Amino acid sequence: MPDDSSPIGADDELVISDSEQLRAVSNVVRHRILGILRDQPATITQVAAKLGIAKGSASYHVRLLERAGMVAVVRTRKVRGVTERYYERTARVIRLPAPAQGEPDVLMRHAVADLEAAPVGPLRTVRLHHARLSDAAYAEFTARVEALLDELRAVSDPEQPAVTLALAFFRPQDTNRPQDRT
Repeated sequence: MPDDSSPIGADDELVISDSEQLRAVSNVVRHRILGILRDQPATITQVAAKLGIAKGSASYHVRLLERAGMVAVVRTRKVRGVTERYYERTARVIRLPAPAQGEPDVLMRHAVADLEAAPVGPLRTVRLHHARLSDAAYAEFTARVEALLDELRAVSDPEQPAVTLALAFFRPQDTNRPQDRT
């Protein structure tokens, strides 16, 4: 009989703060497992099937995430004498620290890996645009982007097919711009 414990921290935010957590989330397979567990609990078998990897590999990655405090068992049930564990994220939102200057941005690397694995077709929009903006215009666009992301989060329905919006809006290093501005 299933243990009907409630989801752990379903509305909480986890800020990645130590090297074990950063190591756990830095792997693209574990990133994808966190995506699978975003909306509902899943067993190792279900995770392996969704990712197309061996159960042993899925188990290894889930255990690393569990040790790092990013996933936890939320329900168990007996199936033919074996205890099946359902895992779920410990927080709805996981915040990564900003990368140090010159270091890789883990979040964007995962987004690019997911984009490269996505099927090419009409359900895929990829654009790159460069512009020159004043600080005021930059701040205005940043606020509008944040509002759009909040709107997307508000209409998200776990029963619908997944979509990903990867966005990087930033000022690149510009030798023509004074370095004291951020």
